[in-house]
Amino acid sequence: MKAAIDFGELDAILTKYGHKANNIIPILQDTQAKYRYLPREAFPYLSEKLGISTARIYSVATFYENFSLEPKGKYVIKICDGTACHVRKSIPILERLRKELGLSESKATTDDLLFTVETVSCLGACGLAPVLTVNDKVYPAMTPEKASELLAKLKEAN
Repeated sequence: MKAAIDFGELDAILTKYGHKANNIIPILQDTQAKYRYLPREAFPYLSEKLGISTARIYSVATFYENFSLEPKGKYVIKICDGTACHVRKSIPILERLRKELGLSESKATTDDLLFTVETVSCLGACGLAPVLTVNDKVYPAMTPEKASELLAKLKEAN
């Protein structure tokens, strides 16, 4: 289930950045902020409006790790698997979340686009390990049980 592309919204983003090809990164950032990923349907449109190749836009989108070509959930849960978190048992937290959401290593986002679960190398909060974030809000000293409770609260909020 992907969001339909509103080219009027893309035009507003392009206008914000003066329709300049050298602003491709902030243009893609704003596009991703709008859709929670970079819809491939937007690439030919941006290519035409900016006068640069679709291949160049694609290369920028795939070079930077923060861009996603796949839809992400409303709640993006990142589980740290850096050394401190791994030693303090971050993997059972990941496994619990995946099990409860019906996700796997190859399927990171729920069908209803509510949750995305990802692992990251480090969240920079080693003293609080194991750590996860939900949309960049840090949750320290997690356990599988605490992760389940957090998931239940997020589901209730919807």
